[in-house]
Amino acid sequence: MEPFPLSDRAKRYRADLLDFMDEHVYPAEAVYRQQMQESGDPHHHPQILEDLKVEARRRGLWNLFHPHPEWGPGLTNLEYAPLAEIMGRSPHLAPEVFNCSAPDTGNMEVLTLFGSEEHKEKYLRPLLEGKIRSAFAMTEPAVASSDATNIELRMDRDGDEYVLNGRKWFATNAMHKNCAVLIVMGKTDPGATTHRQQSMMVVPIDAPGVTVVRNLPVFGYADREGHAEIEFDHVRVPVSDVLKGEGEGFAISQARLGPGRIHHCMRAIGVAERALELLCRRANSRVTFGQPVSERANVQDWIAEARIEIEKTRLLTLKAAWMMDTVGNKQARTEIAAIKVAAPRMALEIVDRAIQVHGGGGVTDDFPLANAWASLRTLRLADGPDEVHKRAIALWELRKHRAPAD
Repeated sequence: MEPFPLSDRAKRYRADLLDFMDEHVYPAEAVYRQQMQESGDPHHHPQILEDLKVEARRRGLWNLFHPHPEWGPGLTNLEYAPLAEIMGRSPHLAPEVFNCSAPDTGNMEVLTLFGSEEHKEKYLRPLLEGKIRSAFAMTEPAVASSDATNIELRMDRDGDEYVLNGRKWFATNAMHKNCAVLIVMGKTDPGATTHRQQSMMVVPIDAPGVTVVRNLPVFGYADREGHAEIEFDHVRVPVSDVLKGEGEGFAISQARLGPGRIHHCMRAIGVAERALELLCRRANSRVTFGQPVSERANVQDWIAEARIEIEKTRLLTLKAAWMMDTVGNKQARTEIAAIKVAAPRMALEIVDRAIQVHGGGGVTDDFPLANAWASLRTLRLADGPDEVHKRAIALWELRKHRAPAD
């Protein structure tokens, strides 16, 4: 018996998604690579993505992540978990094909929860329809952004506007051809209590004073959606574009990052599954010293360990999803932090061993492994580095065993 059984509707979506992946997404991967290469532009938006999006939407495989029935199927985190894992098997295509890409998913949830009616009409609706993309600007180059209270970008009130000055980087998606809007976190009141100093605002990417300075390659890869460094030089933002209210930025970030973290972990499991599949196929097909590589004891050990670690991580991820659904994100914080550490590390190890079995080919772009390794290694920093999550888990554990007076 499954410890976290799927609902009937989740099973239907899972079956439909698997069929779509086999019928459309996997065959399109070669077309995607060809269109990217022919363009000569690392941030090109291939036509194959738009073609697949039309078909995915026609089949009802759209906005699967969104918890509100008004905008999507209204799946729970537990129902969405296996779907996100499947999408992770083709990370460059599938999430965008089904309109379930980060950071758009988190931004759409923020706009749903905290956006004004104008925000919803101008930005949320086009995002939900897949017509535009968005970026989330929180991390800064000049401070240790693993502690969000360090943020320095200033948001100074001037009448009915705020004036933004500062610099962000690793604004994922900001190089995407369809990126139209940024959600920006900055400091509105340095004199307030620590977690009331920050605010979040909606800023068009083409607003006067916003300059996309450069893309940041990751381990030498220029990701299609990009990771941009952005300068804000006297950018004027109407007071109406503050989300939820002044001083609510830190609270919004916590509401946003919980689901975002679990989505990353679900997709990482999908990456690990595909890497294990590639490892096994390669080990069965290659012969060294008179025997298939798959007959080597150390390779069999890697395969067995990979299956064990995938299953362990999936169970912890499903538990976190179930807790988020039943007792809320705050009560599930230990599990969310734990999977954010466990899933990328697990997937990274399996991809690394798959690279080893592929030999020299594994470090080339002839296979998806090197790029997957770079993405997963980056994920150990994205949405908070491992060390911050482990520190939080340790503090919560210690708190359980302190005397009430302490």
